[in-house]
Amino acid sequence: MKQTDEIFAAFRKSLLAAGMGDGDSREFLSSSQVRLLTCAQGDIVFHDGDIPRGLYVLLAGEVHIQKDSFLGRKIFLSEINEPGDIFGEVYLLLRKPYDIYVEARKNTRLLSIGSEAFSLSQMEASPACRLVQQNLMRILARKAYFMHNKLKVMASGSLREKIARFLFWEMDKTGTIRLSISREAWADYLSVARPSLSRELSAMQTEGLLSVEGKRIQVMDRARFEEYL
Repeated sequence: MKQTDEIFAAFRKSLLAAGMGDGDSREFLSSSQVRLLTCAQGDIVFHDGDIPRGLYVLLAGEVHIQKDSFLGRKIFLSEINEPGDIFGEVYLLLRKPYDIYVEARKNTRLLSIGSEAFSLSQMEASPACRLVQQNLMRILARKAYFMHNKLKVMASGSLREKIARFLFWEMDKTGTIRLSISREAWADYLSVARPSLSRELSAMQTEGLLSVEGKRIQVMDRARFEEYL
């Protein structure tokens, strides 16, 4: 596949291209600074303090959004592992330096879209750019909703309440949860040690509240489960 074809295919998978036809997508890409980036495991996509030059779309692989504490401890914030996922857009729009850094956790390929694509002049000149900016606003709204739900989870008293509230937001109408993140990432999200999370999940399973099979979790007793919400 030619590089231009790969860029086009990757962009079409992202939420930035929602509702766009092939013609609009090609128009946007032709008017924007777009690059393919290849990162080896351990490479830093951008550093804490860097000035944003664009946003990133994951093509393949996985990156972690992290921050170092004053004592040098690495603090996990989020993982990006689904092709088409976007990151770095908040800092780009706010025009402020990153206060986080992003590390490739395995061999990773990214699409970098330059900041010029989101300028006022581009939006006025190109209908395709206006569509992309509208999609970007929807993406930001979804992330704000995600953070709203996370605040609800983190406001819980006990670890069991945090687990129940997290699962409640993720489960479908049958009470089934199919996690998209690893157990380690889940523990970091809840700000607890992974062994503590595993022990509490085992206890909830022993008590008949949950059935846990890898990343698939089933709520077995909804009445008792909802007591922790």
